[in-house]
Amino acid sequence: MNERDHVINAVLLGVGVGVILDPSMTFGTLVSVVVVTGPVVLGALLPDLDTSFGTHRKTLHNFLTLGVVAAFPLFLDNLHWVWLGVYTHYTLDLLGNVRGLAFLYPHPKEYDVPFGVTVSSRWATPVTLVVTAFDLAVAALVVHFPRFLPVVTADRIDRLARGVRLDLADIVPGVLVDILALVL
Repeated sequence: MNERDHVINAVLLGVGVGVILDPSMTFGTLVSVVVVTGPVVLGALLPDLDTSFGTHRKTLHNFLTLGVVAAFPLFLDNLHWVWLGVYTHYTLDLLGNVRGLAFLYPHPKEYDVPFGVTVSSRWATPVTLVVTAFDLAVAALVVHFPRFLPVVTADRIDRLARGVRLDLADIVPGVLVDILALVL
């Protein structure tokens, strides 16, 4: 994806997540938008620094970089949202090019999806907007409707690892269990 589309995505995502976190449309919403948008834009531009050193779409386009950036809040309290910009940069590059990304760098293999658009395609910006809308829908679901998401707990992972069969409530999100209980 091109730089313009990365910036469009990051700004829309930062504003959208800021509003999702504080939908009151008060001064608090503005503060939330500012706090989220700056780091998301920083994160969205960070991976392309590898055009100046290393190999583009390899050196900073991998899971190690995402992991390091995701750990920022443990050490730097003001960078909580940089990981989201890096993540969405990877998503856009994966869908917005036909080359792929070296997620396991320094292992050289590049991974891609069987579809995508070229950077210069007239579809590059529409793909950016679709990815942004999807990311915002997931963010809204996580923040406002957590009952619709399956809960992954250490206990459930341990039980699966030991081969213990999980019941319906362990697999299906809570609200669906409630609905199924009414129907069945």
